[in-house]
Amino acid sequence: MSAGSKVFKSDLLVGQTALITGGSSGINLGIARRFAEHGANIAIVARNPEKIARACEEIGALNGGRVLGCSVDVRDYPELAEQVQRTVAQFGPLDIVIAGAAGNFLAPAAAMSDNAFAAVVGIDLLGTFNTFRASFAHLHKPGARLLAISAPQATQVMPLQSHACAAKAGVESLVRNLAVEWGGRIGVTVNGISPGCVAGTEGVARLAGNGAMAGKLVSHLPIPRMATVDEMADLALFLVSPLATYMTGQIIALDGGVSLLGGGMRLDG
Repeated sequence: MSAGSKVFKSDLLVGQTALITGGSSGINLGIARRFAEHGANIAIVARNPEKIARACEEIGALNGGRVLGCSVDVRDYPELAEQVQRTVAQFGPLDIVIAGAAGNFLAPAAAMSDNAFAAVVGIDLLGTFNTFRASFAHLHKPGARLLAISAPQATQVMPLQSHACAAKAGVESLVRNLAVEWGGRIGVTVNGISPGCVAGTEGVARLAGNGAMAGKLVSHLPIPRMATVDEMADLALFLVSPLATYMTGQIIALDGGVSLLGGGMRLDG
């Protein structure tokens, strides 16, 4: 259960390398933290150098310093591919890839600019494709695990969220397609996680704040509370563990039941 002088919660991921886009904050940082606790080498890919530095300091304290920070926009494929190669040069082939970078805001469709719409589709959908494509040649084959972070907007109509709904629907379709195209060909699994409202994340702050509006959103859920980052991290750990080797092309909703409510979740008051 140790690597050098570091003792982990388990040796589940010791010797494995995980690349995580959007990994400097929120759900993705929580996933990075959980993987590091179980011994993984971590590459954090995000845009903000200051957030990356803080995240790397935290992760390094958990896994004995085997962490790399990469400042890049996931829409920039050549730069992203270069950072993936940098990760592989330091840690070896990729065992786990998390495509988690995302952007969102509230906006009525009729008043949204094409640039605004394209920004969310670019970060969420194109960014997911770029992450997986840039990783493809460097995956541990067979056996690598790919995960995308989706959202309830992929399947639910939500006012003021046409851009996010379109982007996340594309992400889920991409997951299923790659699961078929890459599964038998190279022996990897491709799955997704669809979180609901997760406390303390930028997404909740941007869409609902952390006060009355957030409380209103979760009050009608079958499980009327927000999720925690740790709950999302635990699901991710399961999906990359030996317990999920036969699962692929699936989007797992960890959302308190919001996906059961159809269009019942409204962000326009």
